[in-house]
Amino acid sequence: MRAYLFDLDGTLIDHFAAIHRCYAYTLGRMGLPEPTPAQVRAAVGGGIENSLSKFIAPDRFAEAIAIYREFWDRTMLEQVYLMPGAKELLEGLHARGTAMGVLTNKLGSSSRLICDKLAITPLVKVVLGAQDTPWLKPRPELTRLAIERLGARADECLLVGDSPFDIEAAHAGGLTAWVVTTGTHSAEQLLAAGADRVFPDLWRIGEELGLALAAS
Repeated sequence: MRAYLFDLDGTLIDHFAAIHRCYAYTLGRMGLPEPTPAQVRAAVGGGIENSLSKFIAPDRFAEAIAIYREFWDRTMLEQVYLMPGAKELLEGLHARGTAMGVLTNKLGSSSRLICDKLAITPLVKVVLGAQDTPWLKPRPELTRLAIERLGARADECLLVGDSPFDIEAAHAGGLTAWVVTTGTHSAEQLLAAGADRVFPDLWRIGEELGLALAAS
């Protein structure tokens, strides 16, 4: 493969504590019961509008989004970490001259700030997220645009993610889908969704690619 696209949440980064904090803050401000971590974990995926709508009635959704966005913008760089093996995998592929990008349903502007904070921006050629285009994963237009910006063809690009959205996005764009179980779905769920390969973590993907990853 000449190019790789990576999902962000649950794949390259662990941002769940910050996400849960924002859900709890938003619902608390609205006088609603604060969700448990398990409830938020089960809801996330498909973008904040899709996830938050599972907790908020339609007539209060605009209010919820406004509260969430303001709090998120103030706190999103707290409690965000790279997944084990993420930096090493990206560095190993970068050393081979591989073109890489981030394809996420997290807000694009937030995603780029996070990549800057975690020092992976120099390793990736493009970071595409929500509101950067009219589309979200799994729309094929978004996948095709990301491939184009990497200067690659679909048959020489692999998408690495952690959810059925990632699998569908990959296949919609003609890509192979490798997924990890470090996000919100089990190996059984990911295989049932059509994953081409399932791995327990990014270290194992590095091994599969023949990279000698050393912990930094």
